[in-house]
Amino acid sequence: MTESHARDDRPLVLVSIGTDHHPFDRLVDWVDAYAADHPAVRCLVQHGGTRPPSVAEGVAFLDHDRLGALMAEAAAVVTHGGPATVTEARRSGHLPITVARDPELGEHVDDHQLRFVSRLDIAGMVRSCASSQQLAATLDKALRQPTDFRLDPDAGTGPAAAAHRAGELIDLLCSAGEEPAPRPLPRPRPAAAAGPWPDVTVVVPTRDRPELLRRTLRSITMQDYPGVVTTLVVYDHDDPDHALSDDCGDRPVLVLGNTMSPGLAGARNTGLLAAETDLVAFCDDDDTWLPHKLRAQVEVMRAEPETEIVCCGIRVAYDTTERTRVLERTAVTFADLLRSRLTELHPSTFLLRRDALVHGCGMVSEEIPGSYGEDYELLLRLARRAPIRNLPDPAVRVLWHPRSHFTGRWQTVSAALRWLLAEYPEFRLVPRGYARVAGQIAFAEAAAGRRGAALEWALTTLRARLLEPRAPLAVAVACGLPADALLRTLHRRGKGI
Repeated sequence: MTESHARDDRPLVLVSIGTDHHPFDRLVDWVDAYAADHPAVRCLVQHGGTRPPSVAEGVAFLDHDRLGALMAEAAAVVTHGGPATVTEARRSGHLPITVARDPELGEHVDDHQLRFVSRLDIAGMVRSCASSQQLAATLDKALRQPTDFRLDPDAGTGPAAAAHRAGELIDLLCSAGEEPAPRPLPRPRPAAAAGPWPDVTVVVPTRDRPELLRRTLRSITMQDYPGVVTTLVVYDHDDPDHALSDDCGDRPVLVLGNTMSPGLAGARNTGLLAAETDLVAFCDDDDTWLPHKLRAQVEVMRAEPETEIVCCGIRVAYDTTERTRVLERTAVTFADLLRSRLTELHPSTFLLRRDALVHGCGMVSEEIPGSYGEDYELLLRLARRAPIRNLPDPAVRVLWHPRSHFTGRWQTVSAALRWLLAEYPEFRLVPRGYARVAGQIAFAEAAAGRRGAALEWALTTLRARLLEPRAPLAVAVACGLPADALLRTLHRRGKGI
């Protein structure tokens, strides 16, 4: 339908697709569907080289003055992910509702719009939509709550504002590739100046590992830490063994049942909520701490009140072998974690400020399928707020063994990793990191016997990064190589998928 020039008092939704020669039929179809469902709203699409809409009004091109006049009149503005169109919408006082062109659908030559829009959405500079339903819901909200989608147009004018805006965009697009400046660890303060050692709570989720659990508890009891260390043993899918309780001395042990969602995340959150100390540590029920671990980490927390989490290195024990995994850097950023999982930052090394989770970035996510990778997702959230501190010292012994609760649960692993990619679109900015996770999904699908899905994800992995080693491993498993045999070989070397 062509643009109508008759007087129309309906609220206007202006859609600007730009002038790129690649068709963007997907967005036109979404707007047509919205127009059909909302006859009381006028939808006008500037469609460029894309076919015109059949329900909404359409015009191929708009000169600059006409585009500006329509943006001034519009109740909401929808744009493709072109920087010029997004900037024009913001300059006119609109928070753009943006749909990025996808190269895999033939909508552009590369994925720069996906990356650009993802970063702007994170910064709150656009509202990104990835489905017809999301676009409709966002438009409904924009028409219902217009002030949430309006900007001060004067704030976006002038050389200073333009320079600031350009700097924002450069920072957003480039930060994922930066190496952080070295940040030395603080020197331990004299005991008199540092004051008393704070009490610490250790949360130990457990399930059907009584002997390993007792070894874990002994390692916590043997810490050379001068303060009180309270251990909360949280039983998940298991009857609590209250015989482990001990309320004597400066190493009390309390036994709880999981009162949150079943699974590792819910068990950790049960402990977090029950803790009465500012500092909370995690330890899995099959891992052990070296005696100096807690003291070294608390020294960092005392010297740096702004630090929210401190990790350390690990010793990976598998079968008869033991490998040291130490990260030499002392500060880890969000961009670092997008590039690599950094296995050295194991949950059994975490020392956290309770308030940073309970009243800050949120508790351990209970939405992740099977709680797989919940520790990594928590690291990502914390690193968004501030760098993660790390001690390059292997102060935790991590046991890898066939009794891991994730062994053989490949469909859960795949679902959790797909959830992670959907929840963190920033991975698309970092091909190495995206390929790593996609390769893990490919391997999980292959190990689960889903050959077609495995090959599809392996291809996705190679598109992101041709040299990603997980892709050929996934293909090998899909073609018959036993996944367990491959994992045993990797684990003996202190490696994993």
